[in-house]
Parts: sequence; C-alpha cells; structure tokens
Amino acid sequence: MNQAAMQDLGRLLLRLAVGVLVLLHGLAKLRHGVDGIEGMLEARGLPGALAYLSLVGEVVAPLMLIIGLHARIGGAIVAINMLVAIALVHMRELGRLNDSGGWALELQAMFLVGAIVVALIGPGRYSANQR
Repeated sequence: MNQAAMQDLGRLLLRLAVGVLVLLHGLAKLRHGVDGIEGMLEARGLPGALAYLSLVGEVVAPLMLIIGLHARIGGAIVAINMLVAIALVHMRELGRLNDSGGWALELQAMFLVGAIVVALIGPGRYSANQR
C-alpha cells in the first residue's frame, strides 16, 4: 500500500472512531433527552434551550465525520461540543487522575484532540468529499 493510501486509511479510521464513539453519546441523548444539560445551563444563567445544540455536536457532526461530508466542519463542531462539555461538567476533574492512574478527562481529551485533528487534516480520499 502506498503512502497516500495509508494516510487516507488513517484518516478514515480516525473519522470513524471519533464519529461513532461520539455518536453513541448523542443517541443516548436522543433516547433519554437533554434535561440534565438544560439544568446545568440554567444553573449558570444560560437559556436551557441551548442544550439542544448538544445534539448537533453529538449526532449531526459525528455523522458528518462518519460519512466524510464536510468533515472538517464536523470535527470543529465536535471539538466545540467537547470544550463546552468539559466546561459544564468536567472542570473539577481537570487536574485529577482516575482510579487506574490515568487522567480523569482522558476520554474527553481523546474526543477533543481527535476532532481537532480531523478539522486540521481533512477527511481524506475515503469520504463523501474525497479531500
């Protein structure tokens, strides 16, 4: 396999991993609602209706990554969604380790960095946009 094909395959695997794993969180929100996020937003003086934007960041944008349709934009949206999630839910864990010695925010960090990488390098040839 030539270098370009390997890079495109790597981009595909990254898009699929980030997209599918974030999408699972979005599907849970579709099934169970966004009431918890609404409450967190309202507790900070923000409109609760903003909680529905989490569905854009956890359903629409991951589908963009999986399909490879405007994946750079999808990656940017997922990254923004993760920054908001960290700010709303995980700030107390920022400097903590988990029970197994890893960073308490390692999952959130992997989603954030993976999404940023897709936004920077693009989706590759194996995508709807083929770039």
